[in-house]
Amino acid sequence: MFTGIIETTGVIKEVISNGSNKTFWIESPLSRELKTDQSVSHSGVCLTVEEVQGNRHRVTAIDETLQKTDLNTWKTGSTVNIERCLVVNARLDGHFVQGHADTTGICRKRMEKDGSWEFEFEFPKKFAELMIEKGSVAVNGISLTAFNVKKKSFTVAIIPYTFEHTNIKEVNPGDKVNLEFDIIGKYIYRKFSLQL
Repeated sequence: MFTGIIETTGVIKEVISNGSNKTFWIESPLSRELKTDQSVSHSGVCLTVEEVQGNRHRVTAIDETLQKTDLNTWKTGSTVNIERCLVVNARLDGHFVQGHADTTGICRKRMEKDGSWEFEFEFPKKFAELMIEKGSVAVNGISLTAFNVKKKSFTVAIIPYTFEHTNIKEVNPGDKVNLEFDIIGKYIYRKFSLQL
């Protein structure tokens, strides 16, 4: 479980294909502190640390993960958001994020707003019931508030700190991002859809 408050970013240093899986070596300021078998959010995708070597760590994504996220687009030099799991006795500054991306979205607009930024993302219509005005959504693992919510799109506003300290600054129109909808909304939707 995560909060969507990104701790740092890492850079993909090596990508290795193993059958239907992909292994990534990532260099980050937190890599030295990670331990084997630890769950870490990588741009909103929970991956298990398999090995740590100095300031690098290794993770592997299986076919299921590759099909539902943007990890197939990761290449050497790509920047990823890094967040370690939630500590139970810590403040919850974002919202509950599982690191289980529901789908990918496409950036449709990027607008600079004189010191802040707005991004509009399009997503598959089948997830429309999970998006609400001023609701929480994780974009590449970043906890954000959605507004101007429509059937297949929503907008988020990015403050300068988030823009500078995450990979959102590298997202441009046409780029794919990982989306995770609010877990509380998913359970409520499931409960009421079963009663219909």
